[in-house]
Amino acid sequence: MDVTLAIDAMGGDHGTTVTIPAAVEYLKQFPNDTIVLVGIPDTIEAELRALGMDTGVHLRIHSASEVVGMDEQPQSALRGKKDSSMRVSINMVKSGEALACVSAGNTGALMATARYVLKTIPGIDRPAIASYLPTMNGQVCVLDLGANTDCNAEHLLQFALMGSTLVTALQHKPNPSVGLLNIGSEDIKGNEVVKQAAELLRASDLNFYGNVEGNDIFKGTTDVVVCDGFVGNVALKTTEGLAQMLGGFLREEFGRNLFSKLAALIALPVLNAFKRRVDHRRYNGASLLGLKGIVVKSHGSADILAFRCAIERAAEEVRGGMLQHISEHIEAWHNINQQKAAEVS
Repeated sequence: MDVTLAIDAMGGDHGTTVTIPAAVEYLKQFPNDTIVLVGIPDTIEAELRALGMDTGVHLRIHSASEVVGMDEQPQSALRGKKDSSMRVSINMVKSGEALACVSAGNTGALMATARYVLKTIPGIDRPAIASYLPTMNGQVCVLDLGANTDCNAEHLLQFALMGSTLVTALQHKPNPSVGLLNIGSEDIKGNEVVKQAAELLRASDLNFYGNVEGNDIFKGTTDVVVCDGFVGNVALKTTEGLAQMLGGFLREEFGRNLFSKLAALIALPVLNAFKRRVDHRRYNGASLLGLKGIVVKSHGSADILAFRCAIERAAEEVRGGMLQHISEHIEAWHNINQQKAAEVS
């Protein structure tokens, strides 16, 4: 399946110096797909010339005259910048000109704009940000990672439904396990919202494992881990900081003296393999689940490798039919609930 992707070329800390080279690298790997670079044409064209690239059938430019600042208030961006590269990219998904969009821009503005333009899938109250983290035996889908800092039990159940469907669509696991992030595995642990969410999850048709703790994330205890956006964002940033700290410690220790440098040379293949496994850039690309369209959020400070991974994530979701799977799963879940309610009455 060939995919057309709209790229917010102006978004992120580094703008076109990262987004455009990443898009070009992506096209080298997937030459039948189409990339639409959205933003200020002169700026985009200058970067393409620097890369020795020309536009064509599979690489196009779509004009947008405004840019959303990384520190701009979401409502200001939504109301005041209707021709921003972010807004135009999302509009292309709405119109069907693109099957997904990718942006490294302001997270709050992206979520607000995407929700306003695309609307949510029936049955979903709030979109959630979902991404993957490395584990001892693969990877785990974690959500919400920052879109919703205050959630009720019903929201957490909806996140679980969407996360489970995402894993099924992308990893082809028919019945992924779901864990509810808590301060302990016992049923009596946690606040009232988490306890109520656990009851709803046990009553659902999901493969609910039960409560999981923070260390279970990296053990790979479950395929999906559900939490509110406050906890999820803290966990994500902690993970990134830990990976950077470990990398820094290794560089310091292997660089202490001549003998440690020789040891580093001998261990280089192992070190490179380790770096690849814990490199958070390769897990870049968070999905805004629950919308009537595919939107992927890249880390604002992403480099070329990281942003290319975000583009790949968007294309995988399109090819995996993620949007259709979530819609069908949510509809089926609501039908079951309605039947149960009818039987009770």
